[in-house]
Amino acid sequence: MPALPLIIDTDTGSDDAVALLLAAASGLGDIRAVTTVAGNVPVETGTRNALIFLETAGRTGIPVHPGCARPMTRTLSGAQHVHGEDGMGDIGLPDPVTACQDTHAVEVLLSLPRARPGELTLVTLAPLTNIAAALLRDPELFTSYRHVYCMAGAADLRGNISPTAEFNVWADPEAARIVARAATPEKVTWIGWDVSRKDAVMTDADQRRLEQLGTPMATFAHRINRTVADWARDVTGLAGYDLPDPVAMAVALKPDLVTEQEQAHVDISVTDDTRGQMIIDRRVSAPSPNITLVRRVDETGFKKLLFDTVAAPVPAGPPRADSAPSAR
Repeated sequence: MPALPLIIDTDTGSDDAVALLLAAASGLGDIRAVTTVAGNVPVETGTRNALIFLETAGRTGIPVHPGCARPMTRTLSGAQHVHGEDGMGDIGLPDPVTACQDTHAVEVLLSLPRARPGELTLVTLAPLTNIAAALLRDPELFTSYRHVYCMAGAADLRGNISPTAEFNVWADPEAARIVARAATPEKVTWIGWDVSRKDAVMTDADQRRLEQLGTPMATFAHRINRTVADWARDVTGLAGYDLPDPVAMAVALKPDLVTEQEQAHVDISVTDDTRGQMIIDRRVSAPSPNITLVRRVDETGFKKLLFDTVAAPVPAGPPRADSAPSAR
């Protein structure tokens, strides 16, 4: 099968970088552009990290376009306590050699699908600010994409940033509400933190396997997630760190990994006490479904895709991880 043409919107933290590796190095994705947005880290840091990732994967020809520097109506609340001050585990990665593009991310999200209607798949790994800004200019934007996959929300209302909300939606709930209200289930699929928590946890054994592979991409993926591992142990109580963005990317690249999904009517709370919570109406009298919600994936199949990808040699260009100071 030909590789899937992709635009990826990211706030490039450590799990975003692993998701980008899957898209760039698995042979299943053809990344046409990367757009960045404030979220895990400020947009400037996320842009830097995207460029570092592309050099790590030997894909320096892919353009990176910076986007919105803050949520639509709120102050920026990052996740550097999870991903490190640099978003990549604070392992001292050197600055990228390549530079980002001048064209704003929102312009790219609008123009590329118009030029290739029905061809491009959009995968979002970040707060939905860029996407909402594009929708405000073109409310029918999603009809130009082949499909839109979002790492967003927690369909079981078990949150990772608040009791009921997932970070990407909580960080800019007004943007998430705009995206949800523009969505249709045949065009838009959300893969939430509930899926990652159940089916994408890197156990101690998985982490050892990743470390022992010793390839540039495996070493990179292992080292940049060291602060996430600490946070997962201390806060979420999982049996390892989970990989929400990579499992969302895996669903986009291999939809047959999905073992359970539903179509439902989804809205987003923007009130302070339930900020970012998904409001899912499953009543018979509910409005028509607007989003397809992935609920479970094949964990074995996901991890096989991950390990097979990072075990491969870098396609071209020098690795980046080995030039950084050794991890603790």
